[in-house]
Amino acid sequence: MTVYGYIRKSTQKQSYQHMEYEISEFALKNNMKIDEWVEETISSRQSLNKRKLGELLTEIKDGDILICSELSRISRSVPEIFSILQTCLNKNCQVITIKENYHLGNDLQSQVLAFAFGLASQIERDLISQRTKCSLASKKEQGIKLGRPVGAASKRLKLTKNLKRIKDLLAKGVSKNQISKMMDVQYMTLSRFIKRMNLTPAQ
Repeated sequence: MTVYGYIRKSTQKQSYQHMEYEISEFALKNNMKIDEWVEETISSRQSLNKRKLGELLTEIKDGDILICSELSRISRSVPEIFSILQTCLNKNCQVITIKENYHLGNDLQSQVLAFAFGLASQIERDLISQRTKCSLASKKEQGIKLGRPVGAASKRLKLTKNLKRIKDLLAKGVSKNQISKMMDVQYMTLSRFIKRMNLTPAQ
């Protein structure tokens, strides 16, 4: 069994020391020893695969314990919290949060709480979907055109009209950066167009 102390701070102003102290004190009072500390400075909005926590979730094993100072250190997204807790419960690992006094493991209370988080996740997704639909309907009623901006289509049209010229410029060794300026489009817009049209710059 490995006991992990997880600490995440999202700003330079936050202190590792305070969170480490909370976790250490909790472990001491409960006759536990922190075997490994996982510390990172990153926003919880970053995807799990970019966070040390994501790596930890692939490594934890049956019987391991994950301790953090509060639930928001794991994530601020209810769906992601549910996903993380579900991963731990499926691996028969315990998750302990000190501030909320959650002690989640392979028991009925944990399963009920995990179900509650799952339900909250679904409600959050439904609310976001409903707000999006209402917003789109409102814009439509106001006469606001939906979909790709006109400018994006006009840029593509401008490039298509100048296809032969772009081919000639590429053949003469003119750089994509220079051509994008001549066509008054972004460099990436031109690059995507060249790739889509299978145009080959001069070697």
